[in-house]
Amino acid sequence: MMENYRPLIERQNLFFSSGKTKELSFRTDALQRLRSAIKEKEQDIMAALKADLNKSEFDSYTSEIGFVLEEIKFTLKHLRSWIKPKKAKTPITHLGSKSYIHSQPYGVSLIISPWNYPFQLAIAPLIGSIAAGNCTILKPSEYTPKTSELIAKMIADLFPEEQIAVIQGGVETSQALLKENVDYIFFTGSVPVGRIVMEAASKNLTPVTLELGGKSPAIVHKDANLKLAAKRIAWGKYLNAGQTCIAPDYLYVHQSVKEEFLGHLQNAIKDLYGENPLENGEFTHIVSEKHFNRLKAFLDDGEATIGGKTKEDGFVIGPTVLTNVNWTILL
Repeated sequence: MMENYRPLIERQNLFFSSGKTKELSFRTDALQRLRSAIKEKEQDIMAALKADLNKSEFDSYTSEIGFVLEEIKFTLKHLRSWIKPKKAKTPITHLGSKSYIHSQPYGVSLIISPWNYPFQLAIAPLIGSIAAGNCTILKPSEYTPKTSELIAKMIADLFPEEQIAVIQGGVETSQALLKENVDYIFFTGSVPVGRIVMEAASKNLTPVTLELGGKSPAIVHKDANLKLAAKRIAWGKYLNAGQTCIAPDYLYVHQSVKEEFLGHLQNAIKDLYGENPLENGEFTHIVSEKHFNRLKAFLDDGEATIGGKTKEDGFVIGPTVLTNVNWTILL
């Protein structure tokens, strides 16, 4: 039986109606408290990310913690100007008057965040929701339980539930939340689930932001700096074990430089992760057995020219380059 979240949403609607969240001082204070808590719990956040994904401290800070701290800094710097009314051109039908654009919050926003960057992709949209003056319900991923638990405790310690609430749970929890009538939905995840979110939102004409994964090819022409291209592609692809929506999924390499480029790519992988990435204690793991098995099956779709090794203990797939693939596989 699905849980009823209507009472929570009604409490948030009531709190929003008080007008408190619209005050600049209220928004900036909330963001400053969030920033202080993130800094204070930095080691705890890293430990949670290590437990869920085996992320190194460097990766955890650069792609998760540091990212959101910079986002808060940028938001605090510009928030006053963002909420200030902007002059606009007055149409001839309103001759003799002045026109302004006033930016107003939506009300109650629902954020459904993914597992691949479980801290950053939960907190970054929350920063935007707070800055805009909304109340927020945040649903983090069930695939990263330690990070989700940490976020829930941190937010509960910082904010009353009628302002910001974290709801943990699986697919059924997301389904129950999507059945409710909120004022905005922010979803990060896959295209199939994005369609479900869009369908649910359409029933109430709820505005949405969908940040969905997709295919990201990289092209290496014969006049490219091959060593530099290989270094950048290796970093962009294998960061977070490839679990990044904009990671290059496949390469178009000019035939005349293919072998030379592959040599550079192999060296770049070795420089980043050592001779045996499977035994590298700081190489990110695949998030779950389900995802591990799905990705492992892709290794049969071509010839493993580089890598191709896996380790079921910890769900590790080493950096891999497949050749002799075709469009049927890519599509």
